[in-house]
Amino acid sequence: LSLSLAWVGSLAMGMIFFCSPIVSIFTDRLGCRTTAASGAAIAFIGLLSSSFTKSLEVRYFTYGILFGCGSSFAFQPSLVILGHYFKRRLGLANGIVAGGSCLISVPLPFFLKMVGKAIGLAHTFQVLSALMLIQIFLCLTYRPLLPPSCDSQRDGQDKLGSRSARQQCWSQMRKYFNLRVFRRKTYRIWAFGIATAVLGYLVPYMNLVKYVEKRFQETKKDWILLVCLGAMSGLGRLVSGRIGDYIPGLKKIYLQVVSFMLLGLLCMMIPQCRGFEGVIVICLFLGLCDGFFTTIMAPIAFELVGPMQASQAIGYLMGLMAVPMTAGTPIAGYLNDYFGNYDAAFYFAGVPPIIGGLVLSVVPLVHQRMLKKQR
Repeated sequence: LSLSLAWVGSLAMGMIFFCSPIVSIFTDRLGCRTTAASGAAIAFIGLLSSSFTKSLEVRYFTYGILFGCGSSFAFQPSLVILGHYFKRRLGLANGIVAGGSCLISVPLPFFLKMVGKAIGLAHTFQVLSALMLIQIFLCLTYRPLLPPSCDSQRDGQDKLGSRSARQQCWSQMRKYFNLRVFRRKTYRIWAFGIATAVLGYLVPYMNLVKYVEKRFQETKKDWILLVCLGAMSGLGRLVSGRIGDYIPGLKKIYLQVVSFMLLGLLCMMIPQCRGFEGVIVICLFLGLCDGFFTTIMAPIAFELVGPMQASQAIGYLMGLMAVPMTAGTPIAGYLNDYFGNYDAAFYFAGVPPIIGGLVLSVVPLVHQRMLKKQR
Protein backbone atom coordinates (compact mmCIF):
# COMPACT_ATOMS: atom_id res chain seq x y z
CA LEU A 1 0.00 0.00 0.00
CA SER A 2 2.83 2.40 0.87
CA LEU A 3 4.42 1.69 -2.51
CA SER A 4 1.18 2.28 -4.44
CA LEU A 5 0.37 5.56 -2.69
CA ALA A 6 3.96 6.78 -2.99
CA TRP A 7 3.81 6.53 -6.78
CA VAL A 8 1.10 9.22 -7.08
CA GLY A 9 3.09 12.11 -5.60
CA SER A 10 6.43 10.72 -6.73
CA LEU A 11 5.23 10.42 -10.33
CA ALA A 12 4.09 14.05 -10.33
CA MET A 13 7.43 15.20 -8.96
CA GLY A 14 9.28 13.01 -11.43
CA MET A 15 7.33 14.42 -14.39
CA ILE A 16 8.33 17.94 -13.36
CA PHE A 17 11.95 16.94 -13.94
CA PHE A 18 11.44 14.41 -16.73
CA CYS A 19 9.77 16.97 -19.01
CA SER A 20 12.43 19.61 -18.41
CA PRO A 21 14.52 18.93 -21.57
CA ILE A 22 11.37 19.34 -23.67
CA VAL A 23 10.45 22.47 -21.72
CA SER A 24 13.87 23.91 -22.63
CA ILE A 25 13.05 23.53 -26.32
CA PHE A 26 9.69 25.26 -25.94
CA THR A 27 11.28 28.00 -23.84
CA ASP A 28 13.91 28.70 -26.50
CA ARG A 29 11.41 28.57 -29.36
CA LEU A 30 8.27 30.13 -27.86
CA GLY A 31 9.68 32.18 -25.00
CA CYS A 32 9.19 32.05 -21.24
CA ARG A 33 5.75 33.69 -21.23
CA THR A 34 3.97 31.33 -23.65
CA THR A 35 5.62 28.21 -22.24
CA ALA A 36 4.82 29.03 -18.60
CA ALA A 37 1.21 30.04 -19.29
CA SER A 38 0.59 26.89 -21.35
CA GLY A 39 2.08 24.74 -18.59
CA ALA A 40 -0.11 26.35 -15.95
CA ALA A 41 -3.14 25.64 -18.13
CA ILE A 42 -2.21 21.95 -18.43
CA ALA A 43 -1.65 21.72 -14.67
CA PHE A 44 -5.05 23.35 -14.13
CA ILE A 45 -6.70 20.69 -16.30
CA GLY A 46 -4.85 17.94 -14.41
CA LEU A 47 -5.99 19.15 -10.99
CA LEU A 48 -9.56 19.77 -12.12
CA SER A 49 -9.86 16.32 -13.72
CA SER A 50 -8.38 14.71 -10.59
CA SER A 51 -11.38 15.98 -8.64
CA PHE A 52 -13.69 13.81 -10.76
CA THR A 53 -11.68 10.58 -10.44
CA LYS A 54 -11.98 8.02 -7.68
CA SER A 55 -9.60 5.38 -9.02
CA LEU A 56 -5.96 5.44 -7.93
CA GLU A 57 -4.86 4.22 -11.37
CA VAL A 58 -6.65 7.08 -13.14
CA ARG A 59 -5.12 9.56 -10.72
CA TYR A 60 -1.71 8.33 -11.78
CA PHE A 61 -2.46 10.01 -15.11
CA THR A 62 -4.50 13.06 -14.08
CA TYR A 63 -2.37 14.10 -11.11
CA GLY A 64 0.89 12.23 -11.61
CA ILE A 65 1.42 12.81 -15.32
CA LEU A 66 -0.88 15.65 -16.43
CA PHE A 67 -0.41 17.90 -13.41
CA GLY A 68 3.29 17.03 -13.15
CA CYS A 69 3.94 17.77 -16.82
CA GLY A 70 2.08 21.08 -16.67
CA SER A 71 3.95 22.09 -13.53
CA SER A 72 7.24 21.44 -15.32
CA PHE A 73 6.27 23.81 -18.16
CA ALA A 74 5.20 26.43 -15.63
CA PHE A 75 8.17 26.06 -13.28
CA GLN A 76 11.31 26.04 -15.42
CA PRO A 77 10.68 29.35 -17.26
CA SER A 78 10.46 31.03 -13.84
CA LEU A 79 14.14 30.12 -13.33
CA VAL A 80 15.23 31.17 -16.82
CA ILE A 81 13.42 34.54 -16.87
CA LEU A 82 15.47 35.81 -13.92
CA GLY A 83 18.62 35.65 -16.04
CA HIS A 84 17.05 38.15 -18.43
CA TYR A 85 16.89 40.80 -15.71
CA PHE A 86 19.70 40.06 -13.25
CA LYS A 87 23.37 39.18 -13.53
CA ARG A 88 25.40 40.50 -10.61
CA ARG A 89 22.53 39.96 -8.14
CA LEU A 90 21.11 36.84 -9.77
CA GLY A 91 21.60 34.75 -6.63
CA LEU A 92 19.71 37.20 -4.45
CA ALA A 93 16.89 37.54 -6.97
CA ASN A 94 16.61 33.78 -7.27
CA GLY A 95 16.63 33.47 -3.48
CA ILE A 96 13.81 35.98 -3.08
CA VAL A 97 11.68 34.23 -5.71
CA ALA A 98 12.39 30.77 -4.30
CA GLY A 99 11.90 31.97 -0.73
CA GLY A 100 8.58 33.53 -1.67
CA SER A 101 7.22 30.09 -2.51
CA CYS A 102 7.80 29.08 1.10
CA LEU A 103 5.34 31.74 2.24
CA ILE A 104 2.69 29.56 0.61
CA SER A 105 4.19 26.12 1.26
CA VAL A 106 4.33 26.62 5.05
CA PRO A 107 0.60 27.30 5.66
CA LEU A 108 -0.54 25.20 2.66
CA PRO A 109 -0.55 21.80 4.47
CA PHE A 110 -2.75 23.17 7.25
CA PHE A 111 -5.02 24.81 4.72
CA LEU A 112 -5.35 21.57 2.74
CA LYS A 113 -5.97 19.54 5.89
CA MET A 114 -8.68 21.92 7.04
CA VAL A 115 -10.30 22.15 3.62
CA GLY A 116 -10.02 18.40 3.07
CA LYS A 117 -11.95 17.67 6.26
CA ALA A 118 -14.57 20.27 5.48
CA ILE A 119 -15.33 19.65 1.79
CA GLY A 120 -13.56 16.39 0.91
CA LEU A 121 -10.71 15.44 -1.41
CA ALA A 122 -12.54 16.06 -4.68
CA HIS A 123 -13.47 19.66 -3.84
CA THR A 124 -9.95 20.23 -2.47
CA PHE A 125 -8.58 19.44 -5.92
CA GLN A 126 -10.99 22.00 -7.35
CA VAL A 127 -9.73 24.66 -4.93
CA LEU A 128 -6.16 23.91 -5.97
CA SER A 129 -7.13 24.10 -9.63
CA ALA A 130 -8.50 27.61 -8.99
CA LEU A 131 -5.09 28.64 -7.64
CA MET A 132 -3.44 27.20 -10.75
CA LEU A 133 -5.88 29.19 -12.89
CA ILE A 134 -4.59 32.38 -11.27
CA GLN A 135 -1.04 31.32 -12.13
CA ILE A 136 -1.91 31.33 -15.84
CA PHE A 137 -2.49 35.08 -15.71
CA LEU A 138 0.61 35.64 -13.56
CA CYS A 139 2.76 33.86 -16.16
CA LEU A 140 1.55 36.31 -18.80
CA THR A 141 3.50 39.06 -17.00
CA TYR A 142 6.83 37.53 -18.10
CA ARG A 143 8.69 39.82 -20.49
CA PRO A 144 11.88 38.21 -21.93
CA LEU A 145 14.71 40.65 -22.71
CA LEU A 146 17.39 38.38 -24.22
CA PRO A 147 17.07 37.29 -27.88
CA PRO A 148 16.01 33.68 -28.54
CA SER A 149 18.81 31.19 -29.01
CA CYS A 150 17.16 29.35 -31.91
CA ASP A 151 18.72 29.24 -35.38
CA SER A 152 17.52 31.21 -38.34
CA GLN A 153 14.64 29.52 -40.12
CA ARG A 154 15.79 30.65 -43.58
CA ASP A 155 19.32 29.35 -43.09
CA GLY A 156 17.92 26.05 -41.90
CA GLN A 157 15.75 25.70 -45.02
CA ASP A 158 18.68 26.46 -47.31
CA LYS A 159 20.83 23.80 -45.68
CA LEU A 160 18.10 21.16 -45.73
CA GLY A 161 17.43 21.58 -49.43
CA SER A 162 20.39 19.50 -50.62
CA ARG A 163 20.26 16.75 -47.96
CA SER A 164 18.71 13.32 -47.83
CA ALA A 165 15.63 12.56 -45.72
CA ARG A 166 17.77 10.91 -43.05
CA GLN A 167 20.14 13.87 -42.88
CA GLN A 168 17.23 16.28 -42.73
CA CYS A 169 15.67 14.34 -39.85
CA TRP A 170 18.97 14.25 -37.96
CA SER A 171 19.52 17.96 -38.61
CA GLN A 172 16.11 18.81 -37.19
CA MET A 173 16.76 16.64 -34.12
CA ARG A 174 20.06 18.42 -33.47
CA LYS A 175 18.35 21.76 -34.03
CA TYR A 176 15.78 21.21 -31.32
CA PHE A 177 17.76 18.98 -28.94
CA ASN A 178 20.85 21.11 -28.54
CA LEU A 179 23.46 19.01 -26.74
CA ARG A 180 26.27 21.57 -26.81
CA VAL A 181 26.14 21.98 -23.04
CA PHE A 182 27.37 18.40 -22.64
CA ARG A 183 30.60 19.32 -24.41
CA ARG A 184 31.65 21.06 -21.21
CA LYS A 185 33.29 18.58 -18.89
CA THR A 186 32.42 20.60 -15.80
CA TYR A 187 28.72 20.56 -16.72
CA ARG A 188 28.76 16.78 -17.23
CA ILE A 189 30.31 16.19 -13.81
CA TRP A 190 27.94 18.65 -12.14
CA ALA A 191 24.85 17.11 -13.74
CA PHE A 192 25.94 13.56 -12.83
CA GLY A 193 26.62 14.59 -9.22
CA ILE A 194 23.21 16.27 -8.84
CA ALA A 195 21.40 13.29 -10.39
CA THR A 196 23.17 10.92 -7.98
CA ALA A 197 22.43 13.04 -4.92
CA VAL A 198 18.68 13.36 -5.47
CA LEU A 199 17.99 9.60 -5.37
CA GLY A 200 17.09 9.87 -1.70
CA TYR A 201 16.31 13.59 -1.66
CA LEU A 202 12.52 13.39 -1.26
CA VAL A 203 12.44 10.45 1.15
CA PRO A 204 12.56 12.43 4.43
CA TYR A 205 10.07 15.02 3.19
CA MET A 206 7.55 12.38 2.12
CA ASN A 207 7.85 10.08 5.14
CA LEU A 208 8.73 12.17 8.21
CA VAL A 209 5.16 12.76 9.35
CA LYS A 210 4.21 9.08 9.05
CA TYR A 211 7.44 8.09 10.77
CA VAL A 212 6.73 10.35 13.76
CA GLU A 213 3.16 9.09 14.03
CA LYS A 214 4.33 5.48 14.00
CA ARG A 215 7.47 5.85 16.14
CA PHE A 216 6.37 8.37 18.78
CA GLN A 217 2.56 8.15 18.44
CA GLU A 218 2.64 11.91 17.90
CA THR A 219 -0.36 12.99 15.83
CA LYS A 220 -1.23 16.39 17.31
CA LYS A 221 2.15 18.09 16.86
CA ASP A 222 3.29 16.56 13.57
CA TRP A 223 2.43 19.85 11.85
CA ILE A 224 5.48 21.37 13.54
CA LEU A 225 7.71 19.32 11.25
CA LEU A 226 6.14 20.83 8.14
CA VAL A 227 6.46 24.35 9.54
CA CYS A 228 10.13 23.79 10.39
CA LEU A 229 10.92 22.40 6.94
CA GLY A 230 9.11 25.16 5.08
CA ALA A 231 10.26 28.08 7.22
CA MET A 232 13.93 27.05 7.29
CA SER A 233 13.86 26.28 3.56
CA GLY A 234 12.64 29.82 2.91
CA LEU A 235 15.33 31.26 5.16
CA GLY A 236 17.98 29.11 3.48
CA ARG A 237 16.92 30.29 0.04
CA LEU A 238 17.17 33.94 1.00
CA VAL A 239 20.51 33.55 2.77
CA SER A 240 22.11 31.30 0.14
CA GLY A 241 21.09 33.66 -2.66
CA ARG A 242 22.81 36.54 -0.92
CA ILE A 243 25.89 34.48 -0.06
CA GLY A 244 26.11 33.10 -3.60
CA ASP A 245 26.48 36.62 -5.02
CA TYR A 246 29.65 37.10 -2.96
CA ILE A 247 31.23 33.78 -3.96
CA PRO A 248 33.05 34.14 -7.29
CA GLY A 249 32.62 31.77 -10.21
CA LEU A 250 32.13 28.05 -9.75
CA LYS A 251 33.09 28.13 -6.10
CA LYS A 252 29.34 28.52 -5.54
CA ILE A 253 29.17 24.75 -6.00
CA TYR A 254 30.71 24.28 -2.55
CA LEU A 255 27.40 25.51 -1.10
CA GLN A 256 25.71 22.55 -2.77
CA VAL A 257 28.47 20.22 -1.61
CA VAL A 258 27.95 21.20 2.03
CA SER A 259 24.17 21.01 1.63
CA PHE A 260 24.21 17.47 0.23
CA MET A 261 26.75 16.17 2.75
CA LEU A 262 24.69 17.53 5.65
CA LEU A 263 21.47 16.27 4.08
CA GLY A 264 22.84 12.73 3.91
CA LEU A 265 24.09 12.76 7.49
CA LEU A 266 20.82 14.22 8.79
CA CYS A 267 18.77 11.52 7.04
CA MET A 268 20.86 8.82 8.72
CA MET A 269 20.41 10.53 12.10
CA ILE A 270 16.61 10.43 11.98
CA PRO A 271 16.31 6.78 13.15
CA GLN A 272 18.71 7.60 16.01
CA CYS A 273 16.37 10.20 17.51
CA ARG A 274 14.92 9.10 20.87
CA GLY A 275 12.32 11.83 21.06
CA PHE A 276 10.09 14.05 18.97
CA GLU A 277 12.21 17.09 19.82
CA GLY A 278 15.24 15.54 18.15
CA VAL A 279 13.31 15.12 14.90
CA ILE A 280 12.33 18.80 15.06
CA VAL A 281 16.00 19.83 15.27
CA ILE A 282 16.84 17.65 12.28
CA CYS A 283 13.95 19.17 10.32
CA LEU A 284 15.34 22.66 10.93
CA PHE A 285 18.65 21.72 9.32
CA LEU A 286 16.97 19.68 6.57
CA GLY A 287 14.98 22.73 5.51
CA LEU A 288 18.11 24.87 5.55
CA CYS A 289 19.94 22.38 3.31
CA ASP A 290 16.99 22.29 0.93
CA GLY A 291 17.03 26.07 0.64
CA PHE A 292 20.76 26.23 -0.11
CA PHE A 293 20.59 23.52 -2.79
CA THR A 294 17.50 24.87 -4.56
CA THR A 295 18.47 28.52 -4.83
CA ILE A 296 22.03 28.13 -6.01
CA MET A 297 21.21 25.70 -8.85
CA ALA A 298 20.27 28.31 -11.47
CA PRO A 299 23.22 30.68 -10.77
CA ILE A 300 25.62 27.73 -11.14
CA ALA A 301 24.05 26.83 -14.50
CA PHE A 302 24.57 30.41 -15.69
CA GLU A 303 28.20 30.24 -14.55
CA LEU A 304 28.82 26.95 -16.35
CA VAL A 305 27.28 27.62 -19.77
CA GLY A 306 26.33 31.32 -19.89
CA PRO A 307 22.89 32.96 -20.13
CA MET A 308 22.18 31.95 -23.74
CA GLN A 309 22.41 28.21 -23.00
CA ALA A 310 21.14 28.32 -19.41
CA SER A 311 17.68 27.10 -20.38
CA GLN A 312 19.13 23.99 -22.02
CA ALA A 313 21.50 23.40 -19.11
CA ILE A 314 18.74 23.59 -16.50
CA GLY A 315 16.40 21.49 -18.64
CA TYR A 316 18.83 18.63 -19.20
CA LEU A 317 19.90 18.70 -15.56
CA MET A 318 16.33 18.39 -14.32
CA GLY A 319 15.70 15.68 -16.91
CA LEU A 320 18.61 13.68 -15.50
CA MET A 321 17.18 14.19 -12.02
CA ALA A 322 13.80 12.75 -13.05
CA VAL A 323 14.53 9.02 -12.78
CA PRO A 324 16.38 8.97 -9.43
CA MET A 325 14.03 11.48 -7.82
CA THR A 326 10.98 9.51 -8.97
CA ALA A 327 12.43 6.17 -7.87
CA GLY A 328 13.60 7.28 -4.42
CA THR A 329 10.23 7.50 -2.68
CA PRO A 330 8.83 4.17 -4.01
CA ILE A 331 12.07 2.44 -2.98
CA ALA A 332 11.64 3.87 0.50
CA GLY A 333 8.02 2.66 0.50
CA TYR A 334 9.17 -0.83 -0.47
CA LEU A 335 11.79 -0.86 2.31
CA ASN A 336 9.13 0.21 4.80
CA ASP A 337 6.80 -2.59 3.70
CA TYR A 338 9.63 -5.14 3.79
CA PHE A 339 11.18 -4.26 7.17
CA GLY A 340 8.06 -2.91 8.82
CA ASN A 341 9.68 0.45 9.74
CA TYR A 342 11.22 3.51 8.14
CA ASP A 343 14.75 3.07 9.53
CA ALA A 344 16.15 1.34 6.45
CA ALA A 345 14.49 3.94 4.21
CA PHE A 346 16.22 6.83 5.98
CA TYR A 347 19.58 5.05 5.94
CA PHE A 348 19.13 4.44 2.23
CA ALA A 349 18.21 8.11 1.66
CA GLY A 350 21.40 9.32 3.33
CA VAL A 351 23.91 7.57 1.06
CA PRO A 352 23.24 9.18 -2.39
CA PRO A 353 23.50 12.83 -1.20
CA ILE A 354 26.91 12.12 0.34
CA ILE A 355 28.17 10.47 -2.85
CA GLY A 356 26.74 13.28 -4.97
CA GLY A 357 28.36 15.91 -2.76
CA LEU A 358 31.77 14.26 -3.21
CA VAL A 359 31.30 14.28 -6.99
CA LEU A 360 30.32 17.96 -7.01
CA SER A 361 33.43 18.92 -5.04
CA VAL A 362 35.52 17.92 -8.08
CA VAL A 363 33.92 20.47 -10.45
CA PRO A 364 35.86 23.60 -9.36
CA LEU A 365 39.12 21.64 -9.43
CA VAL A 366 38.47 20.41 -12.97
CA HIS A 367 37.54 23.94 -14.02
CA GLN A 368 40.82 25.35 -12.68
CA ARG A 369 42.80 22.64 -14.45
CA MET A 370 41.05 23.44 -17.74
CA LEU A 371 41.86 27.15 -17.33
CA LYS A 372 45.54 26.33 -16.77
CA LYS A 373 45.64 24.26 -19.96
CA GLN A 374 44.09 27.11 -21.94
CA ARG A 375 46.68 29.54 -20.58
